Amino acid sequence: MAYVAAKLALGKNLTELENKVTKTTQFCFEPALDYVTVKIPRWDIDKFKGAKDQIGSSMKSVGEVMGIGRTFEEAYQKAIRMLDLDFEGAVNEKLFKEGKLKNSKTKELLENPTPNRMFALSKAFYEDLSVEKIYHLTGIDPWFLLRIKNIVDCERYISGRKANDISSKELKNLKELGFSDKRIGMLTNATGLEIRKLRKKYKIIPSVFQIDTLAGEFPAKTNYLYLTYNGNHNDIEPTGKSAVIVLGSGPYRIGSSVEFDWTSVNTALALSDNNKKSIIINCNPETVSTDYDISDKLYFEELTFERIADIYEFENSFGVIVSVGGQTPNNRAKSLKDYGFNILGTSPENIDRAENRGKFSSLLDSLLIRQPAWNEFSTPASALYFSRKVGFPVLTRPSYVLSGSNMRIVNSEEELTDYIESVSSISKEYPITISKFIEDAKEIEVDCVSEEGIIKAFVVSEHVENAGVHSGDASILFPPQKMYTETLKRLRSVAESVAKELNITGPFNIQCLAKNNEIFVIEVNLRASRTFPFISKITGVNFIKIAVDAFFHKEIPEIPIDFKKFDFVAAKVAQFSFARLTGADPVLNVEMTSTGEVACFGKTAEEAFLKAELSVGGKIPKKGIFISLGGEENKTKFLESAKRISKLKLPVYATEKTSKYLMENGISTIKLFKIHEGKSPNVLEYFKKGKVDLAINIIEALEKHVIDEHTIRRTAVDHNIPLFTNLKKAELFVKALLEVDLDALPVKSWSEYV
Repeated sequence: MAYVAAKLALGKNLTELENKVTKTTQFCFEPALDYVTVKIPRWDIDKFKGAKDQIGSSMKSVGEVMGIGRTFEEAYQKAIRMLDLDFEGAVNEKLFKEGKLKNSKTKELLENPTPNRMFALSKAFYEDLSVEKIYHLTGIDPWFLLRIKNIVDCERYISGRKANDISSKELKNLKELGFSDKRIGMLTNATGLEIRKLRKKYKIIPSVFQIDTLAGEFPAKTNYLYLTYNGNHNDIEPTGKSAVIVLGSGPYRIGSSVEFDWTSVNTALALSDNNKKSIIINCNPETVSTDYDISDKLYFEELTFERIADIYEFENSFGVIVSVGGQTPNNRAKSLKDYGFNILGTSPENIDRAENRGKFSSLLDSLLIRQPAWNEFSTPASALYFSRKVGFPVLTRPSYVLSGSNMRIVNSEEELTDYIESVSSISKEYPITISKFIEDAKEIEVDCVSEEGIIKAFVVSEHVENAGVHSGDASILFPPQKMYTETLKRLRSVAESVAKELNITGPFNIQCLAKNNEIFVIEVNLRASRTFPFISKITGVNFIKIAVDAFFHKEIPEIPIDFKKFDFVAAKVAQFSFARLTGADPVLNVEMTSTGEVACFGKTAEEAFLKAELSVGGKIPKKGIFISLGGEENKTKFLESAKRISKLKLPVYATEKTSKYLMENGISTIKLFKIHEGKSPNVLEYFKKGKVDLAINIIEALEKHVIDEHTIRRTAVDHNIPLFTNLKKAELFVKALLEVDLDALPVKSWSEYV
């Protein structure tokens, strides 16, 4: 549509424009579709502490998927699986058997729109609520309700039966309605692979269809494809060994966004340099990778094992690349290899050595690489004993972590007990991992490409914030500004040792901590990281192109990146969407909450960082600055920045203890009462009156959740007041305010820097 709109704006008319799908007709036609699409948003509201999960007229989703099929049921169930939330389709019993929805009433779940209401619909049908009753509770058109009821009715019909007792006709019907092999197996006490074997025996395999805007009236020539069980032929021929499958990243979500679309697209483009055709599998309509003119073939499909295997078997491709689409494709490596498929790059066995915490820890020990003390625990008593032994604070996480989900820094025995209770269960099957949290440590990103264990590209960037802020939320600088030469040498040594031991071929990322010139490794990801687009664009070295060359063993020489030759600094800063999430606490911690990012160049770190902050909605303060510093250590550390703030000649407002400390050190402030004191003038009044346009709220590390502090932060966000909750980030911003003259900043193109 954008293409057509642009052509019309240039004076063309519809009869002159070629239909890019059929390539034989013009755009002057009324589309006739023989397929159904279902678009479902991806919400990650649970990641935001205090956020309400009610959805309405204000957008709260962070991504979306699109299922394509020949029936609504087929497209709907495909789309639910595409969300990558471990859901197998329209019915999800597990959601209501554990966790926060365990004791929820079905009627309330139907009346109140939340991300989980789609599963409340199937739950209601299982409880025999009528279509009319559900319609009155939800306002959802009965046509859709009848389609979902059809899914539930089919489930109930086969539930409890043995898989081998299901006839070919019944199994075909289930597949036509979008049921996955795994879901059918769950209902019939079989595995997904057993159902796959059974349907192959019955010769029930999906058809490959082209997206066709004229419903077959004219032959389509597009490579835009989907799979369906509502057909008995294929629209295209397989490509064969001349093609490589590239697995995309699925829906945008907290932890996986457009950065992995960039890596997927660049992989597809680089394959042609290696005389291979590209086949992309992805399901996100927002991405460039799902533009059908980017790859030789596009399958708009699920990133499940079942669907990838279907496509691989049909195409009979040379292999599949799992290391450029984020964590989801990486998680498929072992099952695809076990099924006999060729995985390009690092072997799944070595991927497992990096992903499995126990194996990875042993690997680091064997290489004499330091790591924070850690262990897994299946009882509260053993967790408490270890935490006392290594000393608080400790970093806790459940056994099913993704993007920092449910990770927490715990500062006391009381907090640890509360955390263990909050994760529902702790057992041998579901242990928790606890590691010593190293305070005041610098966090470092090491991004590399390796070929058969030999590094071909190596780069280091540093976080502005100290450890304790998720790498996806952290502000990142390149080249490193505060790093010893000896530290860089040690990082290189660590990368070389890890690459050699794991025989890495392709992209990888190492997250490290540095303190007192000692290096501690947190984790290694044997895939492209979220910093790959950033470091590729600021160094001018396309790390993904090097990785693709490594997949085909070109034995390319290392491309040296000399950090000293760069006469600029680049800053990557996260974009947050707290304003849209009612009640969410906008404080940065080890669980990722950002929804995007920007990058800017500058002569200095201050210039680059200030540009980036302004790009994500920050403002230069003109009215007044509010400061609240929890704990004596934060007050002492921020004093130099507070003195800089006083040079801005703006009113400085502060809470009682902060005000007293600043006044004692010669900084004039206006004291504001906290909310609970019930006195005037208080913080809320000044925020609401527009007297403050920069808020700095640094809480003490050992401070528990304080209602007053949460209200201060939340009110700042709700009144569009730029807010800093991290000490290091606030210090850099204040320094930039004093040192950077916005009016004198040069405007340069990217090519003038790189």
